[in-house]
Amino acid sequence: MKKVLVQVSSSLNCGAPGRIVEQIGLLAQKRGWDCYVVHGLKYSNPSKLKTIPVESSWGEKVHTVRSLLLDNHGLNSISATKKLIEKLRLIKPNIVHIHNLHGYFLNYMVLFDYLKEINVPIVWTLHDCWAFTGHCAYFDFIGCDKWKYGCENCTAKKTYPRSFFLSQSSRNYQVKKECFTGIEHHITLVPVSNWIESFLQDSFLKNCKVHTIHNGVDITLFRPCSEEEKKRLLEKHQLEGKFVVLGCAAPWHERKGYSDFYKLRESLPMNVALIMVGLNPKQKVQAEKAGIIGIMRTESQTELAGYYSIADVFINPTYEDNFPTTNLEALACGTPVITYQTGGSPEAIDEHTGLVIPRGDVLALKEAILTIHSVGKLHFITACRERAVRLYNKQERFEEYIRLYEHLLNGKVS
Repeated sequence: MKKVLVQVSSSLNCGAPGRIVEQIGLLAQKRGWDCYVVHGLKYSNPSKLKTIPVESSWGEKVHTVRSLLLDNHGLNSISATKKLIEKLRLIKPNIVHIHNLHGYFLNYMVLFDYLKEINVPIVWTLHDCWAFTGHCAYFDFIGCDKWKYGCENCTAKKTYPRSFFLSQSSRNYQVKKECFTGIEHHITLVPVSNWIESFLQDSFLKNCKVHTIHNGVDITLFRPCSEEEKKRLLEKHQLEGKFVVLGCAAPWHERKGYSDFYKLRESLPMNVALIMVGLNPKQKVQAEKAGIIGIMRTESQTELAGYYSIADVFINPTYEDNFPTTNLEALACGTPVITYQTGGSPEAIDEHTGLVIPRGDVLALKEAILTIHSVGKLHFITACRERAVRLYNKQERFEEYIRLYEHLLNGKVS
């Protein structure tokens, strides 16, 4: 009998979570599974899997506006989600693997009513903290612990998923709690970092099974590029003889350390070049006016690998994150990483592959860059590549999901 896997994700083969969904699905197909992805439309790229969009583009816009006005994110799109359920009844999944439910594309109450009915194992990869809060995807930036008991009087309503006026965090918290804990005995949570796992025992999801699986990257694509390609990129951007500092985000905003790059540009000597990858057109213009090389967002992993390879150091001045794959991609290309002490970001590196500094300390960030400069990238290349190959090979990490599916079907996960 054919085993059927249905993954649910706001993004399709786009961004880190969307690419993870795609790669897990492709690997499961090779292992004999029939694979579907239920997804949103706003962040979607062509996929080799069977895809089921939930909403229309217009429907996602309506969901977004209602969420902005009423703070009821994930509680709209009722009709579209009911139509989705009709399709799922025909597909008859053996495993449902949830990724990000936030993204203005689906009604999670309707989905979980269906999941309670079909009585199959549910795997839920936690790419952030949204599953157990009343509003936000991250709370450590503002030092909030209301998610432990109720999320009333939210001070983060202006953060994603944003609300212009109302704060319904207390109601949203209770709705999620009742919805998600109603079938907790069927749910296996998969935090992608030890950091996010550490919160679960204090959350309303504490009775779910937990199986941590770190993210992985394609180490055959993300690897030191050829000397010819390095020379081409260095000449293209007039970087010969300069020490190259790279940052990569999509999208760039304040909580990814956007302003900190500009502060660095003001304090670092001009023989240190700064590159920001993932900018929108307006940001690109601003960066170049400030003396920063701006690169537009790209979905080409080969192009990204080139920029990681020419960089002498990759910096991740993030103020909120779980386990960013950009760190892993940099390591795989032999490039040391400097990161703020934020979320699970420091877990990616050790003393041989990078530096961890206090969050928001731009002076310490500058000094860390100069430390790497004085030591030289050659000192780190081998250790960085070996760590990525040993710990973050996507093939090995995603095989863990396939083994988890099989164990759940056989009732072997306690």
